[in-house]
Amino acid sequence: MYRSVLKNRMILYYLAGAGISQLGNVITGLAFLFLSYELTQSSILTTVMAITQATPYLLFGLAGGVIADSVNKKRLLLLIDIIRVPIILSLVFIYQMNLLGFWHLIVVSFIIQSLGCFYNPAYRAVLPLITSIEDRTVANSLFDIVTRGVQMLGPIFSIGLLNSGQIIHFFTIDALTYLVSVFFILKLLWKENNDTTDNLLNTTDSIFSSIKDFLNWVKGEYTIRTLLFVTFLIVFFNTWVWQVGLLLQLIETKNNGEQLYSLLMGWYGAGVITVNIVIPFLWKKLTLTIYLIGSIVWGVGILVLGFATHLSTYFIGILIAAIGLPISGLARVYLIQTLIPINKLGRAFSFNAVLLYGSNVLSLSLFGALSPLVEIRYIFVFCGSMMVIGSFVYLFRVFPSKKTGRDSVETFK
Repeated sequence: MYRSVLKNRMILYYLAGAGISQLGNVITGLAFLFLSYELTQSSILTTVMAITQATPYLLFGLAGGVIADSVNKKRLLLLIDIIRVPIILSLVFIYQMNLLGFWHLIVVSFIIQSLGCFYNPAYRAVLPLITSIEDRTVANSLFDIVTRGVQMLGPIFSIGLLNSGQIIHFFTIDALTYLVSVFFILKLLWKENNDTTDNLLNTTDSIFSSIKDFLNWVKGEYTIRTLLFVTFLIVFFNTWVWQVGLLLQLIETKNNGEQLYSLLMGWYGAGVITVNIVIPFLWKKLTLTIYLIGSIVWGVGILVLGFATHLSTYFIGILIAAIGLPISGLARVYLIQTLIPINKLGRAFSFNAVLLYGSNVLSLSLFGALSPLVEIRYIFVFCGSMMVIGSFVYLFRVFPSKKTGRDSVETFK
């Protein structure tokens, strides 16, 4: 199964580019959080930093999808990777001059994530162009294995830099990953399935018209509408506790909390990789029901973390989350790729990102504001419970519904 897909050289280049980009994303994300807390010693300002990583998708996410559907994707990806190198290195130079402040981190984080609004939907829209529908589940699984594998290695690698006090050079490594990503993108070859390629939309009206056209199409698609709405709810209850709450809880309750956080993220990555390897053997086609079951398991993992007092409980909770999240995530991506026409995929992935990051901002703002008033473990228990209950409610609505479909998903021809 895996062997036949890996014979496709384009998939190998694609996965390599995705892996190196994800490595940069992981270590830079950690650096922004660690340096924010180091400079401010404030849980609220650390949450603000996390919000700046999500806000750009609310502003530019939908436009990014339109652009991804409208221009040569290869040129767009190369241009963004090259631009990001000097931007991220500016933090290293400012730090070396002993001038680095919290606002520098905010500005650079916002710019980097804004560029990601255009890069990410374009990159995700490339995979269906270099794979057949028969290989799609395996290719998606391999993509997730690679990116999650990097999530495992990234935090482990970061422990060495943390111990040496060289957090700032997380950004140097990130700059190098952009250059390596350029190499692999240059190797990729595909045929654009879009007559508008190289014809960038010139007017704001055209962009809004394209977005409106996509939203009108979504209204008539029951499975896609349900998928997107449930995703918004699940991510809302997951984001703060996972991105900020876990780190803060470990720092406040354990010695060497940052190192322990990195270790747990590595454990999480190992669990996700294992589950991703198994998924294609269990299901060749993924459904909305499978997506909801994965979300329930994911929520149980968050709930367990709310009761964690010993290190072993943290490992158990994260392992459970590592089982549920990839099932849910792969099902969501598969449904988007198979139920949405090729010429709408850029907008689909960007709209999905807007929902995710919109949910992120709301989650970070609300629970970040509550964190000084409520014990973090209580927030974990509440959020995990809501993820489980919400997924169960929709599972009971979807399972007997003939509208969801079929046991498998038919592909647009």
